[in-house]
Amino acid sequence: MTTEERNEQVKPDALGETPAPVSLEEALASAQHKADEYLESWKRAQADYSNLKRRTDQEKLEMAKYANTQLILNLLPVLDDFDRAFQQMPPRLAKTEWAEGFRLIAGKLLATLAAQGLQPIEAVGKPFDPARHDACLHEKGAEGIVVNDLRKGYLLFDKVIRPTQAVVGNGETGEDTKQD
Repeated sequence: MTTEERNEQVKPDALGETPAPVSLEEALASAQHKADEYLESWKRAQADYSNLKRRTDQEKLEMAKYANTQLILNLLPVLDDFDRAFQQMPPRLAKTEWAEGFRLIAGKLLATLAAQGLQPIEAVGKPFDPARHDACLHEKGAEGIVVNDLRKGYLLFDKVIRPTQAVVGNGETGEDTKQD
């Protein structure tokens, strides 16, 4: 076999019927092209895997961060009950040691929940925000400003887990409604 014969190979065409002679350089270029394609494909697969791993790690962190959401939502009515009890407490009982003990218990519960990322939404006197407030009533007051909260809202880290039930001002003032 001569050198020329060794430099040529027989390669079938697309249909596999007619063999076409190919030089060694063409075969090497074709193999190099395939190797480059495989390398690019491998790099894309590596990047996809890296992105998937990063996304799943982020999702795991988010799940851990908000894992206690349902427990906290179940404890919020207890905080509401403490607030209502303190608001309805007769003045003669408000200064007793017994009442102060309950304030400490409520404070400790709120501090424990705050350590888990819970924070109340400050609504009164702020502009109405439909992402943080549910408008329940309109009353006299500056238009679009929350004038009272019927039920406190809470954030867990940066996410609203319970919106404030708000009374929103309708733009009327006490002077506008007076009749002579």
